[in-house]
Amino acid sequence: MAKIGDVQPLGTSLERSYEVYVRGRLKFRVGQLVYVAFSLDESVMGFAFPKEERADFVASDPRKFQLPSASDMRFNWLHADLAALDREEARELVIDAWRMVVPQKVSRAYDVAHPGAAG
Repeated sequence: MAKIGDVQPLGTSLERSYEVYVRGRLKFRVGQLVYVAFSLDESVMGFAFPKEERADFVASDPRKFQLPSASDMRFNWLHADLAALDREEARELVIDAWRMVVPQKVSRAYDVAHPGAAG
């Protein structure tokens, strides 16, 4: 079972990433782009994810992954039940979401510094 504490240090350590609280909810941003956000009760993690891959990803494990609300379907976004994720899986989702909002050269530099990391 993953918890916010499993990914919060990672989110704050990624290049150009910073945490903010918006109406009591923890979010990670690069610039003004939110790439990870947690529900108020800390049970759901929303994260950047390619629109064209969402349906297949949710179908692969609907217990873990859910589509965002109808109003958020226009965004590259997906939800995950933190209780259904293990710590490493949650960390991989955060890194992959971060990769969507940083320049490729920043993502490549992370790969060089962290061989074998998610990606």
